[in-house]
Amino acid sequence: MRFKLLRRRLTISAPRMAVRSALPWPFRWAMLAIVFGFCAAIGLWAFEFGKDIAGLERGSRDELVRLHAEVTELQTELAAVKADRDRVQSIANTAGTLVTTEKASQERLAEQTKQLELENHTLRDDLGFFEKLIPANGVDGLAIRGLHAELADGNKLKWQVLVIQSGKNPGEFNGRLELTFSGLLNGKPWSAVLPGAPPAIKVRQYGRIGGEFDVPAQVQVKGVSAKVMDGAATRATQSIKL
Repeated sequence: MRFKLLRRRLTISAPRMAVRSALPWPFRWAMLAIVFGFCAAIGLWAFEFGKDIAGLERGSRDELVRLHAEVTELQTELAAVKADRDRVQSIANTAGTLVTTEKASQERLAEQTKQLELENHTLRDDLGFFEKLIPANGVDGLAIRGLHAELADGNKLKWQVLVIQSGKNPGEFNGRLELTFSGLLNGKPWSAVLPGAPPAIKVRQYGRIGGEFDVPAQVQVKGVSAKVMDGAATRATQSIKL
């Protein structure tokens, strides 16, 4: 029943009806566009007016100019710092090169000093050797002018014998050298000779011969004796104490 009454009111069969003239749809859309445009213009004007009142646009431009100036200043300072860094790095590289050169020079000087000390030691040995070659007063013929022995590496006894033959145009001497080592073994006398055959020695004016002797354990070497033998005859002798 209610549905029928509602339908009657909404249709042409309603008790009262009003007839109005309708505008075309293009005019309606145009009016609606004009209204929206007017509202947008008012809103934009209000926004711009608000910015002018608050001073945001002017402050932003000043801030932008200030920031641009600060960035330029920072870039200038950064360029100066980079230049200083490059200069310091160049100085450091130069100093490193000088230190390396100085170190190499010191190492070279140390090697030269060591070589000179070795040559000096050799010259001293040669000087002592040639001093021993000077004939002794009243001595003629074959003689032992130098007998030297020293312990090395604990149980190695290094020995050296210098034999000279004085005189005018002496003939070559061919003989052998006999060495005797004496000492103590557990508090008792001990002696030994070079193992193997005695070393041969040839002398015209001078001759030098040397070697090593293995000292037995618990032996204390006290002296060394050297003999130059010509067959069964002894031509020269010398003994030293250690």
